[in-house]
Amino acid sequence: MKAAVYDHNGGPEVFRLEEVPQPVCKPSDVLIRAMAISIEGGDLMNRESVPPTGPGHIVGYQCAGEIVEVGSEVENRKVGQRVVCVVPSGSHAEYVAAPAAMTWVLPDGMNADIASTVPVVFSTANECLFEVGGLKAGQSVLIHGGSGALGLALIQRAHLAGATVFATSSDDAKLKRLKDYGVDVGINNAHEDFVKVVREHTNGKGVDLVVDSIAGKNLPLSISSLNYKGRAIFVGVAGRDRDGFDPLALWPNCTSVHGVFMPRSFELEYERCHTAVAGALDEINRGDLKVEIDRVFPLSDVVEAYQYILSRKAFGRVLLHP
Repeated sequence: MKAAVYDHNGGPEVFRLEEVPQPVCKPSDVLIRAMAISIEGGDLMNRESVPPTGPGHIVGYQCAGEIVEVGSEVENRKVGQRVVCVVPSGSHAEYVAAPAAMTWVLPDGMNADIASTVPVVFSTANECLFEVGGLKAGQSVLIHGGSGALGLALIQRAHLAGATVFATSSDDAKLKRLKDYGVDVGINNAHEDFVKVVREHTNGKGVDLVVDSIAGKNLPLSISSLNYKGRAIFVGVAGRDRDGFDPLALWPNCTSVHGVFMPRSFELEYERCHTAVAGALDEINRGDLKVEIDRVFPLSDVVEAYQYILSRKAFGRVLLHP
């Protein structure tokens, strides 16, 4: 099969398309012929800084496709079903072996492109806003990186929950588009002080919740934008800035910071998390929630796809087609 592989960390140029052996379907696995591969934020970070498992490493943890083989211990999946899967690595290929427990059968009529983007971002959005964030109707939330796939999922979830939604982006055109997803106040963080804007729109109080996927130097500012007993949810390091924050910043306003890392949640609360993803697939298929796909590249153009993402031009998710 063809796969996008690399031997060492670096920029998109480390990728090369190669013929590699098809993965083995273990007893608890299903083998999937990939139809759509979602490039996730973690894929970028893994390629940049997480040492590959060996020569010819295949990155990627989410794709959708058709089951072509079922492991001997698997009872609830069958050949021919269309599924979306989450795997530790290996999605950037024509075939993927996935634990059957980390697959979801697509609702009737659901497009594989759409489905390929769903599990991680929508389960993360649910975790950040409600399970950990405790967001309620009438409260307010600030969402950083609003035009990314996670940002769009967070915005829609928060809007439907009856919250006032603030969102940041460095592009005015993207901020304008975010209004259609439920943003009440858009903030261009390239030239606006988001703490100041939040205070101005909340009578100086601040927001009840911040979801910060940028971290580093941004996290202390997020904390500064919180209301009394507000919560900051740290969910990633998209800014690639690993600077910490002074915990004393939490003290004066009785605020808190929580981390969200979905692999751990799936490990310890599998049933709840798996059910949440199935629910999101149904909501999207009904049209209650929307997935924005910016561009689709052939797998052979994996370098160009990653370069496009790094250009920050995308609004929503970028996909690969094998």
